[in-house]
Amino acid sequence: FANKIWNASRFIMMNMTEDFDIPSTGINPQELQLAIADKWILSKFNRLVKEVTDNMDSFELGIAVQKVYDFIWDEFCDWYIEMVKPRLYNSDNKESKTAALWTLKSVLINALKLLHPYMPFITEEIFCTLHPEEETIMLSDWPVYKEEWNFKAEEEMLEHCKDLVKGIRNVRTEMDVPPSRKSKVFIVSDDAAIRETFIRNEESYRNLAFASEVDVQADKAGIGEDAVSVVIPGATVYLPLEDLVDFEKEKERLLKEKERLEKELARSKGMLSNEKFLSKAPEAKVQEEKDKLAGYEQMMAQVLERLSNL
Repeated sequence: FANKIWNASRFIMMNMTEDFDIPSTGINPQELQLAIADKWILSKFNRLVKEVTDNMDSFELGIAVQKVYDFIWDEFCDWYIEMVKPRLYNSDNKESKTAALWTLKSVLINALKLLHPYMPFITEEIFCTLHPEEETIMLSDWPVYKEEWNFKAEEEMLEHCKDLVKGIRNVRTEMDVPPSRKSKVFIVSDDAAIRETFIRNEESYRNLAFASEVDVQADKAGIGEDAVSVVIPGATVYLPLEDLVDFEKEKERLLKEKERLEKELARSKGMLSNEKFLSKAPEAKVQEEKDKLAGYEQMMAQVLERLSNL
């Protein structure tokens, strides 16, 4: 966990160049050109502050630290940092980069304050490195709930985008699609508000969903019948099969697997039809070979089915 926080702080420091004058962490975020992703993480952190403070006031220290841990690990490091990378690396919009860096720094610094009672030495080191404006984290103010950091609508929007990314990643994992292979993403919803959400937030989820192109529409027009579908709240996502699978390479791989299984099946059946083996081998060994044969037969059926589909 400490390494995760160190890496997050290094990421921020690497992008805080002389070209960007990062505003004070105490300013009103309305003064910046915040993206929806920025408002989402600020709002999530704002609620975290209230909950953690209430937990600590009630001496629920274990619950409090688990919430801080989950927020830093999942929401901040795994989601928000990945969302803002395109704005920091690929965008010429200086105002957008400044807003992203201000949000990164503000959220991490305040999260360190929540974590400080549990990890005093590490949080002190990172705080002083990232935020030299203050001498020590021990004398800094405890974070408080701020109404200007409350963005409920943006929270709901980004949760839809997270559902989209998780759904696509699950399907790609099941199909063993490498991250380097991009695919077109069709998002179909009859809800105009949800369609608008995905249109406005494409920059936040496009890279995370390994999308080469995103098309948001109200119906299935132009989507192939063989497209792989992913159902998420309020919408259905379609991925063209030809974008996910290299048919020739997959066929070649399956044929090699079929050849290997044929040899294993022949060996296993030969052993189980050998009277000497059946009479002399321990019962456990015979049962083990029967289980192997059943497994090979199941694998062969799956290979033949995939070959048939191709």
